[in-house]
Amino acid sequence: MRKLKLQVQMSVDGFIAGPNGELDYAVWNWDDALKNYVTAITEPVDCMVLGRKLAQGFIPYWASNPEQEGAAKINSSQKVVFTKTLDTHEWANTRLATGDLAEEINCLKNEDGGDMIAYGGAAFVSALVAHDLIDEYHLFINPTAIGSGMSIFGALSANKRLKLVKSEAFDCGIVVLNYVPERGA
Repeated sequence: MRKLKLQVQMSVDGFIAGPNGELDYAVWNWDDALKNYVTAITEPVDCMVLGRKLAQGFIPYWASNPEQEGAAKINSSQKVVFTKTLDTHEWANTRLATGDLAEEINCLKNEDGGDMIAYGGAAFVSALVAHDLIDEYHLFINPTAIGSGMSIFGALSANKRLKLVKSEAFDCGIVVLNYVPERGA
């Protein structure tokens, strides 16, 4: 069965964006060690799951910037965009998922292939978390507190127990916390 990983930037106080979607807290001067970490977690990935809002900027950006580091991996991977509003798209190597989120993700997990990785806004990722669909969390904790904003854990109806697999601090100030869910605990 394929794993669904989540890679997400977060403020030290747990927000993935400011109240209006601001990402000005995020550190982008990544050193080689952090870039190598991302390469290692994305190496077995051949499918990206995305929320519609993020996909509308993410997919065209990477398609039009093929020289950017990481673009080849992103552009060659299958992309599945979860949407309730789009009927068609013009993106290469992409399909739309319009059904029930949990059913669609579980079908993807049962397909042949490598791991999957989720990228998305707060609403999409919150739904993945709330439905216990994430198998591996890679939380990139940035050295900034923003006070309020968008959380990926706000839709939980009960505690979500996670087991720390690895933590690693990088020179740019980001600390990556790698967790797996404690299912049935």
